[in-house]
Amino acid sequence: MTTNMKANAQISFRKLWASDAMALRVHLLRLDPESRRMRFGTPVTDYFIEHYAQNALGSHSIAHGYFVDGVLRGVAELRGFRGVAGGEAEAAFSVENDFQNKGIGTELFGRTVLAARNRGISKLFVNFLSQNARMQAIAKKFDAVVTYDSDGGHAQIEAPRANALSIWKEALTDGQDLADSVMQTHSRALRSA
Repeated sequence: MTTNMKANAQISFRKLWASDAMALRVHLLRLDPESRRMRFGTPVTDYFIEHYAQNALGSHSIAHGYFVDGVLRGVAELRGFRGVAGGEAEAAFSVENDFQNKGIGTELFGRTVLAARNRGISKLFVNFLSQNARMQAIAKKFDAVVTYDSDGGHAQIEAPRANALSIWKEALTDGQDLADSVMQTHSRALRSA
């Protein structure tokens, strides 16, 4: 989904592919210390992020990104499933500080829930620090059951079963996402030429 926002910025949400690993790495490295802590549950080093990003976009995960003028500014990851229908998975989110509180996390969360639903994932978990009010608010928008313990907060969403409409919606979005990805790659190539 691509739209024009203020100052003619090109905004898009799309799935991330293995070719987006470098963009994911750069995005995570741009996170301020507090956003990093909220994403990973603890302070992390650049070294940790570089190794994390190398393996984040594999067959065990589905990620969606938020792009501004072709630059990745927010990510939602669906992790821990192995391509088998049913079961559980975990979701994790990161949005750069300047782009927070603009509905980006909610849009990314919606895409993540749809991806989980269409893969037969019955339970989707999100773990967060207890002071992460943004994540709590987003989880509640999706009727998550939120609990707290000494480790922080946990949200659990019971994903509805896939149906023809949910599968069609993701397939349609994937087609648009692929076209956006090709256009972004082409645009970057033209700028660097």
